Amino acid sequence: MLRGPAAVWAALGPLLWACGLALRGGMLYPRESPSRELKELNGLWSFRADFSENRRQGFEQQWYRTPLRESGPTLDMPVPSSFNDVGQDRQLRSFVGWVWYEREATLPQRWTQDLGTRVVLRIGSAHYYAIVWVNGVHVAEHEGGHLPFEADISKLVQSGPLASCRITVAINNTLTPHTLPPGTILHQTDTSKYPKGYFVQNINFDFFNYAGLHRPVLLYTTPATYIDDITVSTSVDQDTGLVDYQIFVEGGEHFQLEVRLLDEEGKAVARGTGGRGQLQVPNAHLWWPYLMHEHPAYLYSLEVRLTAQTAAGSVSDFYTLPVGIRTVAVTEHQFLINGKPFYFHGVNKHEDADIRGKGFDWPLLVKDFNLLRWLGANAFRTSHYPYAEEVMQLCDRYGIVVIDESPGVGIVLVESYSNVSLQHHLEVMEELVRRDKNHPAVVMWSVANEPASFLKPAGYYFKTLIAHTKALDPSRPVTFVTNSNYEADLGAPYVDVICVNSYYSWYHDYGHMEVIQLQLTTQFENWYRTYQKPIIQSEYGADTIAGFHQDPPLMFSEEYQKGLLEQYHLVLDQKRKEYVVGELIWNFADFMTNQSPQRVMGNKKGIFTRQRQPKGAAFLLRERYWKLANETRYPWSAVKSQCLENSPFTL
Repeated sequence: MLRGPAAVWAALGPLLWACGLALRGGMLYPRESPSRELKELNGLWSFRADFSENRRQGFEQQWYRTPLRESGPTLDMPVPSSFNDVGQDRQLRSFVGWVWYEREATLPQRWTQDLGTRVVLRIGSAHYYAIVWVNGVHVAEHEGGHLPFEADISKLVQSGPLASCRITVAINNTLTPHTLPPGTILHQTDTSKYPKGYFVQNINFDFFNYAGLHRPVLLYTTPATYIDDITVSTSVDQDTGLVDYQIFVEGGEHFQLEVRLLDEEGKAVARGTGGRGQLQVPNAHLWWPYLMHEHPAYLYSLEVRLTAQTAAGSVSDFYTLPVGIRTVAVTEHQFLINGKPFYFHGVNKHEDADIRGKGFDWPLLVKDFNLLRWLGANAFRTSHYPYAEEVMQLCDRYGIVVIDESPGVGIVLVESYSNVSLQHHLEVMEELVRRDKNHPAVVMWSVANEPASFLKPAGYYFKTLIAHTKALDPSRPVTFVTNSNYEADLGAPYVDVICVNSYYSWYHDYGHMEVIQLQLTTQFENWYRTYQKPIIQSEYGADTIAGFHQDPPLMFSEEYQKGLLEQYHLVLDQKRKEYVVGELIWNFADFMTNQSPQRVMGNKKGIFTRQRQPKGAAFLLRERYWKLANETRYPWSAVKSQCLENSPFTL
């Protein structure tokens, strides 16, 4: 199996770490404008898995040099989707190694003939390590799933008479101790029990390792001199909103920048010039979370116009960025949004659904947001990896607050705390911050979930990682999610908010719900006494098979799930008056995991089934969340219209 990424980082990691490697190029979401065009490449791609023993046949035979069908049989594979559940091949569902995708794209004539047009290939997510060729020419490599990457292919498509381009993507889903998430490969050498060359992928996280082109693939254009990146931060001075902006331009040195901030009616409320400045918005409409204001999620539009002087004359580039004006702050016992105490009452989620796996799907996404609003949820955590950019955009639009988490889940091996792993983790956080830094819905970064933070190297690892993330974005607090002992957690001193996962009366004390209140109270008091920081109950729950009923409640019944949640809620209602600032149920919906005797067709802790149908706990949680929203309104008249529309109560 190709182990290039690990080998490269082993050699270069220390050098790059010493030099402070920075990412190159912006990561603005592709948007059409008077100067920019898009061409989506979603749909059916040709697909082939490399089933050879060493998984390197595709490289040895150079499958990227000619159409993929010439190398052997191919399948039709929808993009975006995971490849695992689409077909009927048992081998493909659990395949580990290299798979190959190919798509022919017909290009508009102007793209291939206008040398002043820059053509960019963007891949929204390829899990896990990807290599990309265009017309057989290597154009990009990227390590890590869940985040986008790009390649400027202008010279390739403008090098001669060309009406189409052949895009080939090779993807390897192998996880090693140095990837995020980590994993190990176990080679079984006993030929009396296993075939020759037999191996399995071992992981230390509880969700299925879906793979493929999970998010949209597209081509887009910009002028040769273009707006490469925009960074926005906001603050409030009494009634005046302050929008600080910085604009980065590539491809030229002689240009002018004009900036306008438009309100939701399209009226310009502030103007500026130059690459850096501050816009002042009198009587600003603030971005508020769902159910916290009569007009939550207010978004302005930052219009940026670039005018550049080139040898061919004057050219312009236009980009519009949604902007929410809001502030975030943390005290010893509160989480504040716009200076008001905010209480997270929401869910953890997974990008997971039947057939499509982790593939992006608009109908599913809109359904999930309708369920979140029906539930009265005001927040979720992107457990346990960055979600699609379109998810973040809907959170901005609907006022759903986000704890944005990296793929740092399952970090339990000492090798995963090496400098090689740390360097990769730092780069992943840079990519995540660069992509999501302008989303007002994102209020906190989570660098990891349930790492073995008691191991000796963990203190230095998380001190460095959290400090680096704060340097990238000083405007947001940073956390990681723990379930370790409060006295042994070497990373907790460096976080701004303590996020704790616990499963009392589920993974221990099976069936004994009477111990929950005591154990949960002890958990909160120990953590707060030690660190004096606000606490979020970031996971809690119980597996439940929809339609299983038992009274008195037994594990896996709907009654047991409801009873367990109620015991947690009794303690949460006491501690949220002190220093607990949130509760996030595990999980929003059932999701797929690796096969094991402990999992019956996946993890069943969802309050909705995998098909998004409610279990009894969904109604219990809905009643609770709307009551919490009523208690934390600012003021009541402000949220009355939302509550009348969605609340389960007569108001």
